[in-house]
Amino acid sequence: MQFPYISMSGATGMLSRRMVLKGAGAMLALPVLEAMSPAFSRADEAARPRRMLGVCNNLGLLPDRFFPTESGRDFELSPYLSELEEHRDKLTVLSGVSHPGVDGSHSSDVSFLTAAPHPGSGGFRNSVSLDQVIAGKVGHLTRFPSLTLGVNAKEGRRSLSWTDSGALIPCENSASAVYGKLFLQGTKAEMERQMRRLHLGESIMDSIGNQSKSLRRKLGAGDRDRLDQYLTAVREVEQRMVQARAWEKLPKPKAPLSMPQDPREHSAYMEKTRLMYRMAQLAFQTDSTRSITLLLDSNNSPTIEVKGAEIRDGYHNLSHHGKNDKKLSQLDAIDREHMRLLSELITGMDGVVEEDGSLLDNTLVLYGSNFGDANKHTTNNMPVLVAGGRLMHGQHLAFDRRNNTPLCNLYVSLLQSMGIEEGRFASSSGTLTGLELAT
Repeated sequence: MQFPYISMSGATGMLSRRMVLKGAGAMLALPVLEAMSPAFSRADEAARPRRMLGVCNNLGLLPDRFFPTESGRDFELSPYLSELEEHRDKLTVLSGVSHPGVDGSHSSDVSFLTAAPHPGSGGFRNSVSLDQVIAGKVGHLTRFPSLTLGVNAKEGRRSLSWTDSGALIPCENSASAVYGKLFLQGTKAEMERQMRRLHLGESIMDSIGNQSKSLRRKLGAGDRDRLDQYLTAVREVEQRMVQARAWEKLPKPKAPLSMPQDPREHSAYMEKTRLMYRMAQLAFQTDSTRSITLLLDSNNSPTIEVKGAEIRDGYHNLSHHGKNDKKLSQLDAIDREHMRLLSELITGMDGVVEEDGSLLDNTLVLYGSNFGDANKHTTNNMPVLVAGGRLMHGQHLAFDRRNNTPLCNLYVSLLQSMGIEEGRFASSSGTLTGLELAT
């Protein structure tokens, strides 16, 4: 089922917004937003959306069953990749990649999309995540600049999404809550209350900006630089509020499916994963956002349910298998189910026809883990694959497993494939060799 793109401009063809913020006898200039431009000036961007879904399973996969033994385009599928056989020509597998300096054992998942080093250290401060770079570039084109999703994600402690200032963006663990956010329109009274909250937020940002400008004159050079960084963050928040206020006036898209029912138990991990994949697809399908992350918090999951398998031990304990055959057998069943769910997602996205291809053609699906080997707690040689996104797929890009290539080289390539001309990201040393756009 197809859904029309809903322009930020609404019926007026232009976002109405005061160009100067006034308060306390001072003025804080607001940069011109792309959201203030006429709708037709962004028509090409709307017609050719580019999106990214970033997924991290923070207990990884059994490496010897995931990585192919051969490189190039004629590689033999590994046991796990055989679950994705029908999509072989739509995905690229990577080996020999990692984030330099990212250690910290189970803390390393918070750096999966940021590459911020030493996440387990006491003075650790995260940096901006890949999805938020994308949201900063194209988020104004959709109702939600980004969505941050989780399965059993530990609230306030675990997330793949981090702001420019390194602050955690909390995960939404409920598929029904995501559905409501995407499709359920509030009552008139609820919408008016939200508009008042957003207006109050803008007033607070105005006041902060004005007071900070007065304070700046009293500071030394170093403190002025830090204050300027803070004011940049204030302006970003203000811009997001402006955009949110505009979207509140526009109707949400029609729901293509009924609201999902959230499983109550953490053990229903796989069903929760299936539902979150479905919500991500619907969010992209309705062009509600173009940037989504999904943290599969396997470390925070108990003995989970896998159809057709008997799982007797907790997921985390199984990851420390010590080469025990019984544990390995259970882990194998879990890992294969992950691959089957990913295959189901790719199939669903590839089946949605858009103006210039399928939903999968216009969406990068990044799947991987912060752990190269959860049993040993190693963070090198991370298992990673990329599907969709108009790239030349059907290959295994094998890099040096001892001297790894920075995973952020892939991130730079992904940004550029989306038309976001960034030459660097975090620990990157360039783009990823061998990954090219399809002609």
